[in-house]
Amino acid sequence: MNKMTKTSSTDMNIMVEQSVEMTSRRDFFRKAAVYSASAVVASNVLSPVELLAADDENIIHHQKWGTTLGDELNKNPYGVPSPYEHNNVRRTTSLLSSAGDMHAAVSLTPLHEQQGIITPNGLFFTRTHNGVAHIDPNKYRLMIHGLVEKPIVLTLDDIKKYPSESVIHFLECPSNGAAEWKGPQFNSVQFVKGMMSCTEWTGVRLKTVLADLGVDPKAKWMLAEGQDGSEMSRTVPTEKAMDDAMLVYAMNGEALRAEQGYPVRLLLPGWEANLCVKWLKRLEFGTEPWYCKEETSKYTTLTASGKAIQHFYPLEVNSIITSPCPEKNWEFLEDGDMVEIQGLAWSGQGKIKAVDLSFDGGKNWVEASLKGLVLPKAWTRFSYMHKFKEGETLLLSSRAMDEAGYVQPTVNQEKKIIGVEGVYHRNSICTWEIMKNGEVNNVQMRS
Repeated sequence: MNKMTKTSSTDMNIMVEQSVEMTSRRDFFRKAAVYSASAVVASNVLSPVELLAADDENIIHHQKWGTTLGDELNKNPYGVPSPYEHNNVRRTTSLLSSAGDMHAAVSLTPLHEQQGIITPNGLFFTRTHNGVAHIDPNKYRLMIHGLVEKPIVLTLDDIKKYPSESVIHFLECPSNGAAEWKGPQFNSVQFVKGMMSCTEWTGVRLKTVLADLGVDPKAKWMLAEGQDGSEMSRTVPTEKAMDDAMLVYAMNGEALRAEQGYPVRLLLPGWEANLCVKWLKRLEFGTEPWYCKEETSKYTTLTASGKAIQHFYPLEVNSIITSPCPEKNWEFLEDGDMVEIQGLAWSGQGKIKAVDLSFDGGKNWVEASLKGLVLPKAWTRFSYMHKFKEGETLLLSSRAMDEAGYVQPTVNQEKKIIGVEGVYHRNSICTWEIMKNGEVNNVQMRS
């Protein structure tokens, strides 16, 4: 009897404590809501409608994850994203492949989910010509020969003996945006501009290695050849090889991923990603270009005159608005809400100097703010705070300028140079149409 009485007393105490705690928590959040609403008026960033109710069940009650054991510390020896981020992945389509063959295809980065300017290794855009090669690093060899005084074959360990350096640069396929060559094709920022990423690369300057070998002054060109099944090859001016070219073996602090050319790839900052040969096998120096398939039948640009441009490597100044976009619309906004417009700008010619925004399809422009790091040949983030007006339609565009003096062209300005058939090096201004209900669509301004 005493035991039963004691238990009941204990249960009653617990119930009273829980009731007091619940009341206290409810009172606290009611007061917090009032104070927050006052702060909203002052800041004009969030609106009262965005405040949660004081008795929100997700606040009042303890959640399962807060009352149970989590996973053991080392359940995943190599960390993995939260399962709730399952939509933040690369995507592909047979339309961007070689006749539907997914061994020769491209997988695109989810730009709308990117934060900052560094792309995680698992989301880095990927292009293959014969599938992803898996190379044993112990059997890896790089041959450097041709017009050099001391031809050599290097192992991975040999390459890593040279002084390393780390740099942040973007990598972009020259056909990024190619699907839009005649008009809007994809209602998705990932498929419109996702053939690019930006990361920290670690490796050795190629000129450091070549200094030991002695390059003949007559060697004006370098052939870079990969060792995957396609033996993808490109010709590179020796001048670039002796400038900022790198033999890279790591990205974002870890070894290259297999799909990014493990164990060694060539990096040519600011130049076409197709030139940055993966699974690098051979560098040969000569007096003339090799005129490989990828620089004759591919990766040339047909101009309005009918003649093709060849051997043009640096990527032009470019930009894209990533929020809002078709994947991240404004349907959740209320009249008067302040919302941040964000995007990315980049140039193979150096640093981004400025980015302008237009809300009327290019008739008028305002300057956006550059935020975070502004580095040469790297992504640069831009930002602009906008007051949303319910029922208003917008034609939202961005226009970037770089330190070399180049300005991102309009669609018509671009077409005057490369005509309507060129699919490479397209950097014209992109525009999102913001509908009255906040829906976002991909459109093209041709005026």
